[in-house]
Amino acid sequence: MGSIIKHFITITKHRHQVIRLCRKAGIFWQGLGHDMSKYSPSEFFVGAKFYQGTRSPNEAEREAYGYSKAWMHHKGRNRHHFEYWTDYNPKTRTLEPVEMPLKYVKEMFCDRVAAGKIYNGEKYTDADPIKYFLKGKDKRVIHPKTSDLLEKLLTMLRDEGEEKTFEYIRKLK
Repeated sequence: MGSIIKHFITITKHRHQVIRLCRKAGIFWQGLGHDMSKYSPSEFFVGAKFYQGTRSPNEAEREAYGYSKAWMHHKGRNRHHFEYWTDYNPKTRTLEPVEMPLKYVKEMFCDRVAAGKIYNGEKYTDADPIKYFLKGKDKRVIHPKTSDLLEKLLTMLRDEGEEKTFEYIRKLK
């Protein structure tokens, strides 16, 4: 099977998993629009070219060129990525992270859990998303409140499981 078909299957499985998780989080309609930009030519064909099936194709594109044009396109259109939420501070004139609205933090949580399930397959455990998060925590440019909430949810997932975590997420306002 060619990389175009494999890539299409992978991103579609991921998207459908996010939709299911968003439903559990109480943001079903938001989940329906998740990652639609991955089907656009500027993301899809690069994803197919660098498809591996075990990690994001953006990592391989970054290794090849020193940056990922597909990722820059993606993060600029999808508000569930903390990288979207940066802006210039008018006082300091520097780029700084902005606190994410709660509905996008919820979707980001669902996205991370879904990615773990898709990339790890049957080996997935509820500890995988927090392990991945903590691995890059010290290098991340993310608003502290956003980071703290995401870490709290991922830790809750690891320690208390999906059912309790999604029950908690649905009650967040």
